[in-house]
Amino acid sequence: MRLAFILSEIGSGLRRNLSMVVSVILVTFVSLTFVGAAGMLQMQINQMKGYWYDKVQVAIFLCSDGSTAAGCAGGSVTPEQQDSLNALLESPAVAQYINDFQFESKEDAYKHFKDQFSNSPIVDSVTPDQLPASFRINMKDPEKYEIISETFSSQPGVETVIDQRQLLERLFSVMNGASLVAVGIAGVMIVCAILLIATTIRLSAFSRRRETGIMRLVGASKTVIQLPFILEGVIAAVIGAALASATLWAVAHFFLGEYMSKQYPDTAFISSGQTLILAPALLILGGSLAGISSLLTLRRYLRV
Repeated sequence: MRLAFILSEIGSGLRRNLSMVVSVILVTFVSLTFVGAAGMLQMQINQMKGYWYDKVQVAIFLCSDGSTAAGCAGGSVTPEQQDSLNALLESPAVAQYINDFQFESKEDAYKHFKDQFSNSPIVDSVTPDQLPASFRINMKDPEKYEIISETFSSQPGVETVIDQRQLLERLFSVMNGASLVAVGIAGVMIVCAILLIATTIRLSAFSRRRETGIMRLVGASKTVIQLPFILEGVIAAVIGAALASATLWAVAHFFLGEYMSKQYPDTAFISSGQTLILAPALLILGGSLAGISSLLTLRRYLRV
């Protein structure tokens, strides 16, 4: 009987304040979508790190005409210097840290450059002589980059040693910044959702002040009086969280899985299944925020 009464009160409250309930659903949906987007972005960063860090190379760029590095005072790298660098790479002291290495000539570098910037007009202004030859090294442990850098930076004929992870870290730092922005926007939207939930519960309690007064007179407990109001806010917030979870799944499935993965086949994108990990957290977060907000509001405006 008590359960049926509580359910009837919840239904009545939702019908009376339908527009406000819809507003709570929408605000919760938007705010938790931003929270989930920040989570998705962090998952994507971790996915890309795990994928690319195993593929990045250490590049030893050799001196060319016009190089200003200290090791290039004698001009372009000579065949003897190149052979010496190749022998050093094959030596036991260095070979233990690398899987393999390839030599990239100026012609090879120019070919790769044209492939990368095929749609850019800069291709027409670059010649093979302007691009340096290099050794491309695949490391067993990318963290040991400093060993290669210290060994080869001071060698004759070497202009510079670059770890491609440094370039990726810049990209990931930008993505981390975007993740923080999403969290900040989500925080503002969550505050809006909390205030809106509190307003909705307050209006609902005010519209039913006569019923709650009668319930107090007949000895109804605080739980029986407050529970319908709390559950109204929780139901609205959980619906918004469910919509946010569905939106994130759709983005991962259709945008990342169906579109982006085909446009960029060499990039590892998160799957729609991975985004389902966020769904329970969003549902719990939405329900908790609504429950706490509703309870605090009732204590202040519903004197029971």
